[in-house]
Amino acid sequence: MRRNLSSRLNTSDRQFRALLRGGGIAILVLLVLVGMFLGVRGWQALRVAGLSFITAQAWNPGGGAFGIAAVMIGSILIALVAVVVAVPLALGSALFISEYAPGFTRRFLITILDLMAAVPSVIFGLWGVFLLQDRVTFLSRWINNWFGWIPAFRVSLTTRHTFSPTAYTSSTFIAGIVVALMITPIAASIMREAFSQAPPGEREGAYALGATRWGMIRSVVLPFGRGAMIGGTMLGLGRALGETIAVVMIISPAYVIQPYILEHGTSSISSLIALHYQEATPFQISALMAAGLALFALTLVVNFIAAVIVSRSRSGATSEA
Repeated sequence: MRRNLSSRLNTSDRQFRALLRGGGIAILVLLVLVGMFLGVRGWQALRVAGLSFITAQAWNPGGGAFGIAAVMIGSILIALVAVVVAVPLALGSALFISEYAPGFTRRFLITILDLMAAVPSVIFGLWGVFLLQDRVTFLSRWINNWFGWIPAFRVSLTTRHTFSPTAYTSSTFIAGIVVALMITPIAASIMREAFSQAPPGEREGAYALGATRWGMIRSVVLPFGRGAMIGGTMLGLGRALGETIAVVMIISPAYVIQPYILEHGTSSISSLIALHYQEATPFQISALMAAGLALFALTLVVNFIAAVIVSRSRSGATSEA
């Protein structure tokens, strides 16, 4: 005869479960309220602009057409550059900390990595403006000279034999590098945590079969942490999409679609809101709220997908060993 096994929760367990459930519901309610607030405040501008709010490039809510096509693409390009730069740094850092660093060095690097995530974005912005920007223009010129046949790396304001530093400053590329250093600790922490949980039995089995350390990492650690690698990358992408202060300090706003990541001038939704909010009229504030709603929806989707991937990576992970 089949018996159903069940356990009775005591008072403290029920209280703890109710607390966790209440916290989860509160977060969902807060997200819904934020979305509703942005939608209500931005409805006036959305009603006036219509579909052109998504397709128009210029930003002139005071008179004429206005839209977020240019700033949306700018946000995505800055985030993509940041992810391309940050993922190798995060992956290398996570592997070194979890697999190669000795005990004291490992603990020290974990602390430093966690502290990097707490550095204010304005500090990264100052570093990018006063230290990085003038030095990275030579790298931008080298990329343009050798890979300018790729449309994204083309700089229309210069030629191979002329060099104008101002043509390479305040670009998507420079902003992306600064944002990459801001999201690297987030992605590295997630990857490191997953790598450190790789099954010891499979590690020892790989060594027993004659694998080198790199062979063990390639066949055991990396497959086990594949989900966390993807999840950490997407969480970093969500952070990069909404970064504001560091981007505002570096870029030169240009409200046209700028597909050339090395060239001067770009913009993003977050920088648009930060630059125009103080002097905005009520209708312009409505337009900014609508832009914020678009950014809110985009980051919410990215972070939701990342959360699903990270949660799946913590259970049922397998390796190739």
